[in-house]
Amino acid sequence: MYSCEVRVIHREFLEWPAQEGTIGVMTTTARHRVVIIGSGFGGLFSARKLAKADVDVTLISRTGHHLFQPLLYQVTTGILSQGEIAPATREVLRKQRNVRVLLGDVRDVDLTGRTVTSFELGRATTTPYDSLIVAAGSGQSYFGNDHFANNAPGMKSIDDALEIRGKIFGAFEMAELSTDPVEIDRYLTFVVVGAGPTGVEMAGQIAELAHRTLTKEFRAIDPSRANIVLLDGAPGVLGAFGDHLGDKAMKRLAKMGVIVQLNSKVVNVDGSGLEVERADGSRYRIESSCMIWAAGVQANALTKTLAGQTGAKLDRAGRIAVNDDLTLPGHPEVFVVGDMISLDNLPGVAQVAIQGGRHAAKTIMARLATGRFSDTPHRPFKYFDKGSMATISRFSAVVSVGKLRFSGFIGWMMWLVLHLVYIIGFKNRVTTLLHWFVSFIGRGRSERTVTEQQVVARHAINAVGADFNPFDHRRLLPGTPQSAATAKPEPVSAPR
Repeated sequence: MYSCEVRVIHREFLEWPAQEGTIGVMTTTARHRVVIIGSGFGGLFSARKLAKADVDVTLISRTGHHLFQPLLYQVTTGILSQGEIAPATREVLRKQRNVRVLLGDVRDVDLTGRTVTSFELGRATTTPYDSLIVAAGSGQSYFGNDHFANNAPGMKSIDDALEIRGKIFGAFEMAELSTDPVEIDRYLTFVVVGAGPTGVEMAGQIAELAHRTLTKEFRAIDPSRANIVLLDGAPGVLGAFGDHLGDKAMKRLAKMGVIVQLNSKVVNVDGSGLEVERADGSRYRIESSCMIWAAGVQANALTKTLAGQTGAKLDRAGRIAVNDDLTLPGHPEVFVVGDMISLDNLPGVAQVAIQGGRHAAKTIMARLATGRFSDTPHRPFKYFDKGSMATISRFSAVVSVGKLRFSGFIGWMMWLVLHLVYIIGFKNRVTTLLHWFVSFIGRGRSERTVTEQQVVARHAINAVGADFNPFDHRRLLPGTPQSAATAKPEPVSAPR
């Protein structure tokens, strides 16, 4: 009886919220609770860094997988399967006994009460924390024209990749069925908006599909007649790589038959094409059945929630201003990492998220070592730039590392080795290498399976609404009362 009463007293003490702007004194009666929001690079690498720490980690993510986003375009174009670049988060962390993985979309963070609330199919889960790492990433930005997404999907998720894969291969199939030359031209015109790394890689792979992979597979059409258009409002491609590598990329794209149109801004998108405005204000239209948006990013909406409670400023992309140690102003127990942060003009690349996640984990462990968070020295985040790279086609890539510049085959080999290193899991590395061998040495694309569901699923989900629950078939019946079919349960607190 005595031990039970003591345990209850300690639990109440530990869950009592600390004053804002402080972390308080650690006790020895319970393990420190670390909550991580997001299973991307920042979230996963911070969780793994805490593997040997005396903490209980809860990782909450809206998806059940860790996405290796730099290779998402290869899923889209049939080179890799989604499983090779998106292993299950539970599988990756299965041997790390101090981690619990929860599925949920975190929509609220209470900095005063030190809780986060996530939702999944109508179920609300509230999880308390002592330290919080926010690594929720970013989404596609349409620069205030979100309705463009209806016909020009972005490239941020597995769902996006499978939908675009269906649209690319489906366009060739529909062109084969048509006898109208105008309609065939529309089906065989592919438009990629955004000439950054994702856009360049996407345009290059569609060109290789048309000119190498599909050349002998159709009878009524010639896939090599496809028009691949790369649009950007900037004066050059791969602007972050500098003029020298940008020019090399331009020449390579031109040699592959990609039509690059710069200083061109998309002003409207509909189901059969898009309208483009030149620098001089004149406009023209491109008829296309397959448009892909690879321009701009917007930080996760959680930054607005955090800014509202701390007064921290947001930039135009929704990124939140953080202290130089990646903590929120007035809340040293809360870290924000990756492309959600506005700090020293850091780029929104994987290495910023990886290094930021590790930094947050190291800081938490350093604080734990002293027993009092306030006793540890200030630990500013120092980003080590490992360079940037982008593939243009097989055997051709551009790489920028410090003052060094590489292109062509040497750049491509550097790209190949680095990406193999960061793919999660030995099995995935082996299968990825085999698929690369088939696609780059030969002409095959082993992941070309597409279904109608892949293409229409996003629109169908939007049509049925956010309250739809595939595990509750009552919600499929028209006219089902809200109280009987879609009532949300009371919030459930995650076990300690």
